[in-house]
Order: sequence, then structure tokens, then C-alpha cells
Amino acid sequence: MRGAKAIEDDLAALPQRILENVTRVFLADGNALVMESDELGAVLEVLHDRLPRLARVGIYGYAKDVTTKTSEELRELHNLGLGIVYLGIETGDDELLQWVRKGISSRENIEACTRIRDAGISLSLTVILGLGGKENSHRHAIATARALNAIDPEYVGALTLMIPDGTPLHGMVQRGEFLPMAPMEILEELRTLVENLELTNCVFRTNHASNYLPIGGTLDEDKEGILSILRRIIDEGDESMLRPQYTRGL
Repeated sequence: MRGAKAIEDDLAALPQRILENVTRVFLADGNALVMESDELGAVLEVLHDRLPRLARVGIYGYAKDVTTKTSEELRELHNLGLGIVYLGIETGDDELLQWVRKGISSRENIEACTRIRDAGISLSLTVILGLGGKENSHRHAIATARALNAIDPEYVGALTLMIPDGTPLHGMVQRGEFLPMAPMEILEELRTLVENLELTNCVFRTNHASNYLPIGGTLDEDKEGILSILRRIIDEGDESMLRPQYTRGL
């Protein structure tokens, strides 16, 4: 874990012309929100002292990190410049959360995300299409939509499950214990998810490299347009618009 002094040293090594033009900073690479509030606050203060045009600081978070901070501490971090938290809820289904060893329930995800939003900090959430395989696809999509609706974040990104060789999940696939979803089945799950989303003003994207179809818009405004594209591709079985398997990446 690197603290304020290390960040200050990083900034001191940069030319002034760069420091004067930085508008956004991302604190990498793991869940840096796990830092104690005073330590994180000190980092934010250094950034704003050295970067005169800094408008927003972003950070990865995990719901359990949020539970270690009071609402007052979260608001103070926002006042010091923490503008957005990127957090993976993965699914709204508790059985799947337990199965993938997320270490937290959907209720805890919702409560943590609500506290972040109440502090004035924007949220960018990610979910994973295909996480439940063929057997649990519909349940996963419905439960995930329900969780996202309860949080109503500013940004949502949908990724698609990847199964690298050598992982426990790859072994389950080989033994027939997990049935991965075909591209069109992933799109059907995405359609179910979007159909059940009721979000206020959320930027929704599937532009991560793991996805078969990059698509997006603002929900609810562009909901019918997104669904129209998905329905047409699914109904026609047209895979020409999809990324080839070899181009997908983690």
C-alpha cells in the first residue's frame, strides 16, 4: 500500500507542464478504498495541492471496504475530491455471489453502494453476463436488474464471463458441472437484464473487450433503442455483428 509520501514523490518526478494539465487521476490498482480514511484523505490532499486543474479522483472499491468507513468519513473523502468509485457487484443473486466466493451478499452490496451515493460520490458498477451459466441465466439477470434498480447508479458496465484454462471453473466445464453460454444466449440474458432495468439517468455500456456486442446508451432514455438492436440480432440469429471469439479478452 502506497501512501501520500509515495504519491508526492511520483508527482515530484513529473514535469510541471504535465502537472498543470492533469484533470483526472485514478488511484490504482486494487481496491484502494480499503485504505484508512485519514490515509486516503492525505493522498487526496497531495493530489489537489500539486494538480491545479484536477477535477476528479477515481478509485476501485469493494462493498466491505465501505463498511469500515462512517458516512461522515465518506462525505469528507468526497469533499477532498473523491469523485467516483468503480465497484463490481457481479450479480444480484445471493446463491451465485456465494458460489463465486464474492464474500458479500446482494443486500450488503446495495447498502454499501447506497452509502457511497448518499455521500455525493458517483458510482460505476460492473456486472458479469453468463456468470450463472445456462441453468441460472434468467435468475441471474432478474436478480441483477433488481439490485441495480435499488442502487440507481450513474454508470453500469456489463462484462461477459471468461473461463481461462487451468481455473477451477474451467475444470467444472470439462466435467460438465457448468454449462457456459453461447454468444446468442449471452445476448438473450443481456436483453432480459435491460428489459428489467428501471434506472433514472444511467450510462449503460457493454464495451468491455470480453463482450460479444459493444452497445450502450443512457437508461431509461435509450432503453427501447438498445432492446430493438438486441431483439433484431437475436431474432435473425445474425452473428456477423458479434466479436469473434479470438478477439475477446479479459
